[in-house]
Amino acid sequence: MSHIFRFTVPAELDGERLDRCLASLQGRWTRSRIRSLIAGGHVTVDHELKKPAAPVRAGAVIEVDEPELEPSRIEAEAIELDIIFEDEHILVLNKPAGLVIHPAAGNPAGTLVNALLHHCTNLSGIGGVERPGIVHRLDKDTTGLMVVAKNDSAHRRLSLAFRRREIHKTYLAVCYGIPDPPKGTIDAPVGRHPRDRKRMAVTPSGRAAQTIYEVREHFGATSLIACRLITGRTHQIRVHMAYIGHALIGDPLYAGRQWKTIPDAKTAAFCKEFPRQALHSWRLELTHPATGDPMVFEASLPNDIKSLLSILRACSS
Repeated sequence: MSHIFRFTVPAELDGERLDRCLASLQGRWTRSRIRSLIAGGHVTVDHELKKPAAPVRAGAVIEVDEPELEPSRIEAEAIELDIIFEDEHILVLNKPAGLVIHPAAGNPAGTLVNALLHHCTNLSGIGGVERPGIVHRLDKDTTGLMVVAKNDSAHRRLSLAFRRREIHKTYLAVCYGIPDPPKGTIDAPVGRHPRDRKRMAVTPSGRAAQTIYEVREHFGATSLIACRLITGRTHQIRVHMAYIGHALIGDPLYAGRQWKTIPDAKTAAFCKEFPRQALHSWRLELTHPATGDPMVFEASLPNDIKSLLSILRACSS
């Protein structure tokens, strides 16, 4: 059974995009939910179908025929999770390397979503049936902190906080070389690579992207850095660090043969064989979506990056 919603566009939203107008008029829908409703032909403006970016005029009648959420087709799986914090609204976890966030071609099972559906039995459909509870993501081989919404209200508020850049994420990473200056901001647009669709790149047609970095420790030919995201583009830290000539150790897409720049043969060989990008979501700062309390979480480096740092320190000394 569907639900019919009707809205009259107020004067203050005259000329606004349809998707943004709906987000203002119906606060419980996320932007992704609104876009899917429009794409599915469930939204009309004065009885006409429109695109998400179409401007709407004051006095126009927007009608939304919202279908029932489909039950999730994703199977719940008993996969162990390293949970840092949990209450009735949110869950904060420390993601291991190798764990994919949601099912897709090539990864139909064994994902974080499969694990969450088992752990949170009432999660299905929150934020969409394919990615229930997910408000942000980490790459498969990036480790560290993630926050998950456990109800619609938390999902909506966390999604809004991410869009407003009110949630702060700081990563630790190991890169080639020593960035100069040792502290700075990389401001370069990131978009899909023009020739390789599996990669991202700094490109004039990309979306605005800013990363603040700081060298924490250096080992002659490599460095431990902290990166704070201002924006959250796909592969942003990996692309930005490669762009300034300091790709992350182990990065299969962006590091190339940069291991050859390391003079010490033992260190170079270890960096060449490191099995993943040395990137860890270390610190997460947010406001609790229900209580309004400020919350800060930290997750220590995983053992593989600790071992990498031990070898780099030993070789540099």
